[in-house]
Amino acid sequence: MHELIYPCFWFDGKAKEAATFYCQVFSDSRILEENPMVVTFLSAGQKFMCLNGGPKFTITPSVSIYTILSEEEIHKTWDLLIQGGEAMMPLDTYPWSKKYGWVKDRFGVTWQLTVDKPAHSDQKFIPCLMFSENNFGKAEEAIQHYISIFDKSELVFAAKYGEESAGQEGKVMHAQFFLHGMLFAAMDSSIVHGFNFNEGLSFVVSCKTQKEIDFYWEQLSAGGSTNRCGWLKDKYGLSWQIVPAQLGKLVSDPKKGKAVIEAFMQMTKFDIADLEAAGDKS
Repeated sequence: MHELIYPCFWFDGKAKEAATFYCQVFSDSRILEENPMVVTFLSAGQKFMCLNGGPKFTITPSVSIYTILSEEEIHKTWDLLIQGGEAMMPLDTYPWSKKYGWVKDRFGVTWQLTVDKPAHSDQKFIPCLMFSENNFGKAEEAIQHYISIFDKSELVFAAKYGEESAGQEGKVMHAQFFLHGMLFAAMDSSIVHGFNFNEGLSFVVSCKTQKEIDFYWEQLSAGGSTNRCGWLKDKYGLSWQIVPAQLGKLVSDPKKGKAVIEAFMQMTKFDIADLEAAGDKS
């Protein structure tokens, strides 16, 4: 399981419903933890968070989940995900893939389903970042920025648009890169979609020490902005949550949990010592 970084989906009261649905859609899945605010689940060894954040944000296709499936699985998975959702690119044969489709499910999460397995990874779910609008042309720069922050990181490949792609020549058509051993994908798009990165889909960075929190907070917020409860936006507008790995345990403690929640609701960057002290005083 990739324990340092994992995606968080923002929902308006449907976190448990969505997590349960995904555990039914994808094999080898189970709920890990749940409380009224957060439900986490594990699928194919990868962790996901579903957050009941309210109506303020909705997920956009700026971050989708590239999903590697067998030819037997892909049709069944597509049929389940499209119920109440919509096809962004129909499940079909394309010049770059024997079988591929891009679907938005009924909760707003978008999945790029494919039978094309990367030669360099067995990872089933690959977060894909689309750099468009004011971010168009910045995919390559962003990849190098993220690689410079996380260890065990490298660019695997970056395919560029050619002369035939007017307005996009030389920009990233599709790139794959590792961050702390977790595979990501990225692309540039000159199309005016009317959406961009937002809090609807963020990435949690689970930190074991205050030193790690301080480091990732400083590096990822540079040129961006910070918010309460460990949230920040990097200079491209992508949202991150820099959280203590032990936060779930502290919050779920029947005696200390309420005091810990009250303490972290007042914080911007998390302070582990202050969270533990708040719990001890309760």
